[in-house]
Amino acid sequence: MVDETLARDIDAACRLTGEFVLRSGQVADTYFDKYLFESQPALLDRVATRMLDLLPEDAELLGGLELGGVPIATMVSAKTGLPALFVRKQAKEYGTCKLAEGPDVAGRRVTLIEDVVTTGGAVRDATRALREAGAIVEVVVCAIDRSPVGENPLADVALDVRSVLTRADLDAVRAAG
Repeated sequence: MVDETLARDIDAACRLTGEFVLRSGQVADTYFDKYLFESQPALLDRVATRMLDLLPEDAELLGGLELGGVPIATMVSAKTGLPALFVRKQAKEYGTCKLAEGPDVAGRRVTLIEDVVTTGGAVRDATRALREAGAIVEVVVCAIDRSPVGENPLADVALDVRSVLTRADLDAVRAAG
């Protein structure tokens, strides 16, 4: 069930138009700048609250992906009591040299938390790295899924994508005025 009020508020806060190169290299005429909603505590809280029903019951850790997934994972962690894990794009080259900061992931069910998924490149990389470290990663929960309707961009790594909102939801509320 789409929260149309949240969709309108997210769309108003973070939809940008122009020409944008995405992480995947694709060029888009619409960009959802997640930092514009993540930096608003009340809006971030509403997104995190909607994520609660999307979490798998057996989640043990919430893995927030650098950088946009970190504030969302922190908020969801505070709401659920599940420990948060902060997943870097690449392991640090100093100190602990960790890819994932927080509790040990070996043998634990990690639910990834991401801001926006289009092709899933960052999520795919994190999934592979966490699995190599012994984590069980089966679900990613995102604020916005920009992928084409009916497509799972992460099927190749057997990841279930669960989203608060989709690009189609945001387009629909914009079209409705």
